[in-house]
Amino acid sequence: MLGLGWMEMLVILAIVLIIFGASRLPEIGRGLGSGIQEFKKSVRGEPKKPEEPIESDDKKELPE
Repeated sequence: MLGLGWMEMLVILAIVLIIFGASRLPEIGRGLGSGIQEFKKSVRGEPKKPEEPIESDDKKELPE
């Protein structure tokens, strides 16, 4: 693909871990994945459906 071997990929992963930290990697992965999906949909010409609002934990009512 890009001519990267396993050692190069390991070095890149180590640098990413140092820069972002292990706790932010899943968040970055989700963002990257959703961006790729949106790009593929736009290339295919699929209509964009309206997104549902995400309910945050702060707005949930606490049981009394």
